[in-house]
Amino acid sequence: MKVDVQLTINGQPAQFRVEPTERLVDTLRERAGLTGTKEGCGVGECGACSVLLDGKLVSSCLVLTVAAHGCRVDTVEGLARDGRLNDLQRAFIEEGAVQCGYCTPGMLMAAEYLLGRYARPTTEQIRQAISGNLCRCTGYRKIVSAIRKTARQRAARRTGR
Repeated sequence: MKVDVQLTINGQPAQFRVEPTERLVDTLRERAGLTGTKEGCGVGECGACSVLLDGKLVSSCLVLTVAAHGCRVDTVEGLARDGRLNDLQRAFIEEGAVQCGYCTPGMLMAAEYLLGRYARPTTEQIRQAISGNLCRCTGYRKIVSAIRKTARQRAARRTGR
């Protein structure tokens, strides 16, 4: 028995008819065509499927789509505006924080969540924020650097410096 589910994905209303057991990661990738959200482990350990659900960072492989009914879902595709990468995405590129790129969407979403909560996060806060996202390529230093750089740039824009 399929169920109708309404979501707001990256600011756009969407409606799907899903099985009660369908996971949000599958709905995003297969029904909404948003393949930036990756599935790495399927058990919430790797962070590749991280999205914001009503502003909270979640592993979309652990969320049933029916449980997200009526919620706002923000994915990595929603970070760019008018075809332009946002400042965090640009910092990841500039700092060399992307290697194979598989973990990058989840890392970006974890970083956006952090930067939405802390204007000037410490290195420890950054490391803690991305601790649920596994990366086998970068060693995390460049990722931390990109997040720190974005925090500085955003703070400078807020203060006009």
